[in-house]
Amino acid sequence: MPDPDWLVWAREIQAVAQTGLTFSQDPFDRDRYAALRRLSARIMAEHTSADLGRIEQLFDAETGYATPKVGVRAAVFDSEGRILMVRETVDEHRWSLPGGWADVNQTPAQSAVREVFEESGYHVRAVKLAAVWDRARQVHPPLAFSIVRMFFICALEGGSPTTSIETSEVGWFAEADVPGDLSMRRTLPIHITRMFAHWREPGLATEFD
Repeated sequence: MPDPDWLVWAREIQAVAQTGLTFSQDPFDRDRYAALRRLSARIMAEHTSADLGRIEQLFDAETGYATPKVGVRAAVFDSEGRILMVRETVDEHRWSLPGGWADVNQTPAQSAVREVFEESGYHVRAVKLAAVWDRARQVHPPLAFSIVRMFFICALEGGSPTTSIETSEVGWFAEADVPGDLSMRRTLPIHITRMFAHWREPGLATEFD
């Protein structure tokens, strides 16, 4: 199911307010944009269990032109055709593809490689951008901000399984053996299916939207 209309509208209002506060010099317009930002927070609070003050703090911290946030995920395959997955220490200790936010001063591919090492202990090399997906168009639990995520096919270069502050287990899985208890905020079954498809057919076009 797509994100509910109220969430789409609240995100859009927040983005307009953030961008307006960034560029407007007129004090009256700035007051109006600040009021819009408060309105977007009230909408979020009304439809969720989140505290209004916490949402307002979250929105107040966002500055500059409003753009989607960028996340990365890595699909690493070993010589047996198994995919690397990690068990998260949050979200009820569920499984996901290694990944996280893209970092400043790193390319998305470099960020994906870094996330794999930090979360699993393996050294990998990004070989293909398999997908660029808008998170809101996937079947994820809704979030306050717009997010775009890049999925990379990666080749295993070395290392050994090592957990981290973010992960409690590291494992390799054939497609038929992928765990059912996925962290749905991070990795969906369709993501796993498509990553196996891109690994089997490297010539597949990058998927997007």
